Amino acid sequence: MNNEYLDILRQYWGYDSFRGIQEEIITSIGEGHDTLGLMPTGGGTSICFQVPALAKDGLCLVVTPLIALMKDQVSQLRKRGIKAAAVYSGMMRDDIVRTLDNCILGGYKFLYLSPERLSTDLFKEKLIRMHHVSLITVDEAHCVSQWGYDFRPSYLEIAKIRHIIPYHVPVLALTATATPDVVEDIQNRLEFSEHHAFSMSFERKNLIYVVRKTDDKAGEILRILKGVPQGSAIVYTRSRRLTSEIARYLNDNGISADSYHAGLTSAEKDLRQTNWTKNRNRVMVATNAFGMGIDKPDVRVVIHYNIPDSMESYFQEAGRAGRDGEASYAILLVADGEKMLLHRRVSETYPDVDYIKQTYENVCCFLEIGVGEAEGRTFDFSLEKFCRLFKQFAVHTDSSLKLLTNAGYIDYHEQQDFKSLIHILVRKEQLYTLHDNGKDQDLLTQAILRTYTGVFADFVPIEEMLLSHITGLSHDRVYNILKEMSRNRIIEYIPHRSTPTITFVQPRIDTQYIHLYDYVYADRKEDYKKRIDKMVDYAFSNTSCRSRMLLNYFGDMNAEDCGQCDVCLARKRREKENPDLEKARQAILMLLSDGKDHLVTELSALDVPSESLRDALREMVDEEEITIDMDKIRKQ
Repeated sequence: MNNEYLDILRQYWGYDSFRGIQEEIITSIGEGHDTLGLMPTGGGTSICFQVPALAKDGLCLVVTPLIALMKDQVSQLRKRGIKAAAVYSGMMRDDIVRTLDNCILGGYKFLYLSPERLSTDLFKEKLIRMHHVSLITVDEAHCVSQWGYDFRPSYLEIAKIRHIIPYHVPVLALTATATPDVVEDIQNRLEFSEHHAFSMSFERKNLIYVVRKTDDKAGEILRILKGVPQGSAIVYTRSRRLTSEIARYLNDNGISADSYHAGLTSAEKDLRQTNWTKNRNRVMVATNAFGMGIDKPDVRVVIHYNIPDSMESYFQEAGRAGRDGEASYAILLVADGEKMLLHRRVSETYPDVDYIKQTYENVCCFLEIGVGEAEGRTFDFSLEKFCRLFKQFAVHTDSSLKLLTNAGYIDYHEQQDFKSLIHILVRKEQLYTLHDNGKDQDLLTQAILRTYTGVFADFVPIEEMLLSHITGLSHDRVYNILKEMSRNRIIEYIPHRSTPTITFVQPRIDTQYIHLYDYVYADRKEDYKKRIDKMVDYAFSNTSCRSRMLLNYFGDMNAEDCGQCDVCLARKRREKENPDLEKARQAILMLLSDGKDHLVTELSALDVPSESLRDALREMVDEEEITIDMDKIRKQ
């Protein structure tokens, strides 16, 4: 191990040693190898690229879709005296240009980028002029694989930028969730010069997996939270409406809770996340928009109100519990009839091809775009208004737009954040003569002038939350003062908005020429069906250890029963009530280990009650420990 790496670890993080597979990954990257690291959520992935990047000359590019993670890591690096910057959606062009120019001038060690930025002409032009790129880190690397549960076409640009850089730059790909097929595909799509993959065990011994059947899910959540009185909690739902309803129900019953989803403004998200992180609220009820890049150690329980549509999603979200190593719970709530609802998601996520084509045509009509027009243009898009006008279902329409994005016809963003903008209309000397506007307005005006430049010349992006912190005024008070100043024509103020957008990647084509390749539609639909089936098996099986099912899915076929999930505990109770059951199980395994595969005669000779033998065989078949050849049994 290079002592320089340990010195860097001690200097910036205060640790005396690496943990898990960090050392192997860092050594591999340091030697210039393309490297894939599979590490469970909370496994210390950032150190795997930050340490070797600090040991090298030049700039480390970090590609991640997680804006919250970007902001957090840039902030942490700067606190350690390390120059870092980020470029992501929602930033003004001038800010992006300034950030990229700073990286060209040198001195910066890390540049965080959203994957969509890689394909822009601006970034490519600036990349060529960057002094030296030492490392490309790809976070959430499963997104590059068409077999990954969260495939994003923008990730395919990563391999292309390797060709822009005129020298070899090693790539470090990091993911917490990848099956063996996805591991292979990631390395191929990122054009690894040779395959190097390091994997930590996905086993979380402190995490207790439970599936609980109930028709009163809200009531069950309340009972669980009262039964686990210590630590924070997350409740995941698929519906924005449900996040608010469940949070309100918990608050009404004495448990502090808040809601979180993609429809909130950035300021609302930040405030609610801060309140939860600082334990002002115990429970966060959220859609899957919450949690990426969040590393709160004392989450004692993660509850899923709805069944996720893949084992990857479930494993990642459940894994946000117990990062401090203490015993914690991952609880999935299941109701009668949900198996059918889960299978219905296949047709919702992959509508008929004709429906997708019709959606494209209707969108073009809605936006008044003729054939051959609109290449490169971006439009605000009201999904609700569109569906009402064309009598389409929102879920199917949303899925169709995502598939058209994957096929390269459009670029659809469900929520595009646009920062608040302000432009002062009066001259500076006039602004100082306005004495009848009240103390709060004067305080806010001074804060704006001290914090932002160029406000007299043009629109400038602002953050109301920052102004609230500076002035001590509430967020609502800041907003209302700005609205009042706008009405009085002192300023022009455009509040933050979050709206879906559609960009036409290519000119509108005649609908008959829309084509969805198998890797965009047919293959992925079939793969999605398989993921749903695996999730159904997990949610509705009551014979196989939950932990072992998850670990088997991710390629660990040697995993043992955890002994603490609901299935294992139920088996222990049965064995206590019927000690002959385990005796029968061990006898069957002993006979099989002796090479015998025809057990009818041998089993009948065992000194074990026939009822226990039947129960043991049934369990072992259900758990796929053994198979029974019914033809041979019939011949006896």
